[in-house]
Amino acid sequence: MTIEAAYQELIQQLLSLYENGEAAAIADLVIEDLTGTNKNERLFRKEKSLSTQQEKQLRNFTQQLLENKPVQYVLQEAWFADMKFTVNEAVLIPRPETEEMVELILIDYKKNIHSTEAFSILDIGTGSGCIPVALKKKIPNAVITAIDISDAAILIAQKNAVANEVNINFIEVDFLDEYNWQSLETYNYIVSNPPYIAQAESASMEQHVLNYEPHLALFVADNDPLIFYRKIAAFGTTHLKNDGVIFVEINQALGKETIDLFASFGYQCVLKKDMQGKDRMIVAKIIS
Repeated sequence: MTIEAAYQELIQQLLSLYENGEAAAIADLVIEDLTGTNKNERLFRKEKSLSTQQEKQLRNFTQQLLENKPVQYVLQEAWFADMKFTVNEAVLIPRPETEEMVELILIDYKKNIHSTEAFSILDIGTGSGCIPVALKKKIPNAVITAIDISDAAILIAQKNAVANEVNINFIEVDFLDEYNWQSLETYNYIVSNPPYIAQAESASMEQHVLNYEPHLALFVADNDPLIFYRKIAAFGTTHLKNDGVIFVEINQALGKETIDLFASFGYQCVLKKDMQGKDRMIVAKIIS
């Protein structure tokens, strides 16, 4: 089977689950992973045949994709901030919205931080480690700690830090247990993309998310959807350095409620929208 025939056949099979554009994009990722060639390079190699091993791997990938498994989990890789990250079902797939939060943090840093001294950042619920790795690449002098309750997630995050040649302090911690806060220091920035989807919202979610992405990193109880934000706000009152800042990604449906919660702890907040115009991030500072 030629590379072009494999590509076209995969698109046709994926059309049972995806629109044409998305099917083609997924097929591009799969064929690039199989052959090591990008879309432009394949224009000149359309008639090159796949090896027996490549055809076998393609059948394996196709079967997983037709079971609605996200392509990032099938290939065990995802791109974030122009870097490749290993992912599996122990961690969320990095999202473009989270990339926007990283950009927001970098803008604030460049605008307000002028010291070359060590700068401390805590990432709460690090998952794949995409946030701290991306920040460390752009702020080399930052001392970054990243925590997660999942030992499997910590292992993936550590692997990604090594692959992208950055040094980050990863710790397995249940952040919701306030007793564990005493093991953490004070920070210039506290950053988090915590679980924020109420269980009741799962009924309207896509199956490939529900079936494969870790529920521990997605969902919170219906009766307390802001639990992580309340804990982060409380933690910040004792673990933010002077002029420190909290950056959090939020549930778009609970922007006002989340701002009100931070305000109740004495924070001044700014609500930021993502590129799609949805309420997505909050920047919070203690009012001095």
